[in-house]
Amino acid sequence: MTLEDLGYNEYLENYRNDQGFGSFGVGRVSLEHKERYTVKTEENEYDAEIIGNLRFTANTRSDFPAVGDWVAFSEFDEKKVLIHSVFPRKTIIERQAVGKQGEKQIIATNIDFAFIVQSVDYDFNINRLERYLTICNASNVEPIIILNKIDLINESELSKLIFSVQERVKGIAVIAISNESQKGIERLKKSIVKGKTYCLLGSSGVGKSSLLNNLSAKQHMKTNTISLSTNKGRHITSHRELFILENGGIIIDNPGMREVGIADLIDGLERTFETIVQLSGDCKFKDCTHTTEIDCAVLTAVRKGEIDRNSYDNYQKMEKEKEHFDSTIAEKRKKDKDFGKMIKHYKNTRKSNKY
Repeated sequence: MTLEDLGYNEYLENYRNDQGFGSFGVGRVSLEHKERYTVKTEENEYDAEIIGNLRFTANTRSDFPAVGDWVAFSEFDEKKVLIHSVFPRKTIIERQAVGKQGEKQIIATNIDFAFIVQSVDYDFNINRLERYLTICNASNVEPIIILNKIDLINESELSKLIFSVQERVKGIAVIAISNESQKGIERLKKSIVKGKTYCLLGSSGVGKSSLLNNLSAKQHMKTNTISLSTNKGRHITSHRELFILENGGIIIDNPGMREVGIADLIDGLERTFETIVQLSGDCKFKDCTHTTEIDCAVLTAVRKGEIDRNSYDNYQKMEKEKEHFDSTIAEKRKKDKDFGKMIKHYKNTRKSNKY
């Protein structure tokens, strides 16, 4: 295996030389778990930690390494290395951090394509698909929709589901598969390009780990049987991890996401809901919210059936989430600024009192 097989390229090598990292080793983060990492190189895999300076200078959690990152490291012993620097990221897939207002969580970095996996039974939800698409579009990651467990429905039902997706989500590839019967797996394998990085996104139990095992022809991830009471796969994956497939593709498995919170993803919303954004230019008011205003081109299109009502409602919901996230960020910045002023005033007061 070479670094190029892991996705290394000329841009990263030039950055390495410009930063004077020639004497350091280079590898890709393949696993992250509670600020402990595994770094994969051409020949080995190392346990890794970040150096104190990198920890001290980090402003946010996103400054720490994440699965998919390229890093410069020094060897600590035969099995352990110290991470000194994280290379610039080509793409970042992230969402609003669960339970943390105004913070983002990195899902994976340096991704080329995202497999958005949904089950055709209980999990099928186009609103959720649009959420994942928005995250991908904001990151300039090309999405591919995977409809799994097609053995649970008949051909007619499957055709209706695919049609409903393609009517609502334009121009995105949709591939139907079954991990049980292997139907569609070969087609999916042929779409995977050597040296490109793919990320599995989806809820718990939709079959992401089983799909990874089928794509690699190896039992990389443990899987459980389907629950007879819910017809839902029991969740196994508890961490993010990067794997190399036999055909040379690189894939990152992720724990299932119960929440797909929208952060400051304005570009993602505009690309996912392109029709709404384009029509908004025809509204009477430039600051139209597309809710109650007169001569709103978007509302007119919804009434005429030119825009799907459910898609419109989903857009409004995510737009409100984005606005709330932005306002939370602004509020946190103001508090930090006020706190800084208070500290400065305190220091100046102490200094003047000495004299």
